[in-house]
Amino acid sequence: MSSCPVDHSQSKDEKCPVDQPQRSMWSRLFSSSEPSTSTPASTLSTTREVSSIPKASDGNWVYPSESQFFAAMARKNHDPKAADMKTIVPIHNAVNERAWAEVMQWEAGRGGEACGGVKLVNFKGKPGEKSIRARWKMLLGYSPPFDRHDWVVDRCGVQMRYIIDFYTGRGQGTGPSFYLDVRPALDNWEGVKMRTQHFWGKIFGLAPQPVLKPPSRS
Repeated sequence: MSSCPVDHSQSKDEKCPVDQPQRSMWSRLFSSSEPSTSTPASTLSTTREVSSIPKASDGNWVYPSESQFFAAMARKNHDPKAADMKTIVPIHNAVNERAWAEVMQWEAGRGGEACGGVKLVNFKGKPGEKSIRARWKMLLGYSPPFDRHDWVVDRCGVQMRYIIDFYTGRGQGTGPSFYLDVRPALDNWEGVKMRTQHFWGKIFGLAPQPVLKPPSRS
């Protein structure tokens, strides 16, 4: 069974699109503010969810179980709460599924279906490295992203790097809300072309609408 997109630890069995330092950060953001309960770690689920994100080799990336998520944090002395895993793990998985859905919006109609579809090749979490766009938004008064990923996808032999900035937003209900700013990096002519087409598409109303709400101002 394939692991999921970003290393969480040195263990090959515990990989997915948020790495170890980021895992602690997600825990701080989305842990319950209620007093700690007596939920024992031994009761956490060991079931792993298969993502919708295809690997470059075969199969799909697989998210860590509640038990693996907790164990990886505990090994790094991040003081996780077992009870929080039932909230944090589904949020973690759902946000990464949204990120992939937005990558697929960019890739739609660009020929990836000719070779079995676009696949995720590799990935890297860069929580301490703000993208140029994120820094520009911060100058305009927006809150900084709480996380950043760089994902490299393969489209029939053409590799594209995508930058993903993760923001918290204002939820309509009691749960957390997110805004994901996903776009191809300007590493090559293809990325420049995609970004230019997207820009003009937005002006003339041809670009797809964003999946999530924009970040709130500080």
